[in-house]
Amino acid sequence: MSIKKTISTQSAPPAVGPYAQGTQALGLAFCSGQLPIDPATGEVPAGIEAQTHQSLANVAAVLAAAGASMGSVLKTTVFLKDMKDFPVMNGIYASYFPGEPPARSTIEVARLPRDVLVEVEAIALTCADGVAS
Repeated sequence: MSIKKTISTQSAPPAVGPYAQGTQALGLAFCSGQLPIDPATGEVPAGIEAQTHQSLANVAAVLAAAGASMGSVLKTTVFLKDMKDFPVMNGIYASYFPGEPPARSTIEVARLPRDVLVEVEAIALTCADGVAS
């Protein structure tokens, strides 16, 4: 019996390589980096605003499939193609974490898959005191 469980949902884009949308173990959910791909159409919206919303919506969908929520996120990593987009991304990001925000790293990268502008990954609790978040 494995202590690790694969997280999979049709509400987020499917994994396109040898990785899972997420995994969970020991009360934690690990969400793979989510690109701003609309799971219904496979399309990437234009602009940092729409892409940030879509990436975070995809993170939320993967976490929900694990019994977690944005409110139970402990740590995120945001990958940006251009740090000039940080203020816009940061404002949108803040709206997804209105209470206590998680720890976060933001990294500028040379290139992301499908030439998107942003990618977000997260680690969250799947339960707190035995109650799903």
